[in-house]
Amino acid sequence: MSRMTPFSSPLLLGFDSVEKTLERIAKGGDGYPPYNIERVRKDPSLDRGEDCDVGDLIRITLAVAGFLPEDLEVTVEENQLLIRGRQSDDDGEREYLHRGIAARQFQKCFLLADGMRVIGAQLKNGLLLIDLAKPEPERIVRRIEIAVNE
Repeated sequence: MSRMTPFSSPLLLGFDSVEKTLERIAKGGDGYPPYNIERVRKDPSLDRGEDCDVGDLIRITLAVAGFLPEDLEVTVEENQLLIRGRQSDDDGEREYLHRGIAARQFQKCFLLADGMRVIGAQLKNGLLLIDLAKPEPERIVRRIEIAVNE
């Protein structure tokens, strides 16, 4: 018996990579660190450099209290935004009476749509803010000529 998926329709051509992506997301993980994703209205007074002719930005906010900028790494490889955090454990400099905050590592991965680009990242009040832009898609209509074989 074969498995039927929403993308097995003969009308959906070339969407097999989307199906694989959705399967990978469904398997994904851990809720640490907590994060928000929001749409941010573009402020014309902010000059972000580059050719940022987009209407809105998308901002990912991760709660990374206790992490220093050098403990965090943000990379983009192909269409994946990867955020890693590595805290080193204290070298025995402190004597804890109770330790409820552990040095913890994390890795968070976000899959980006084609054309999305990372504008910048900043650490502010224990929150890592990563701004993304997606250019407005071009509306292209192309007429396909029909060849007649006689």
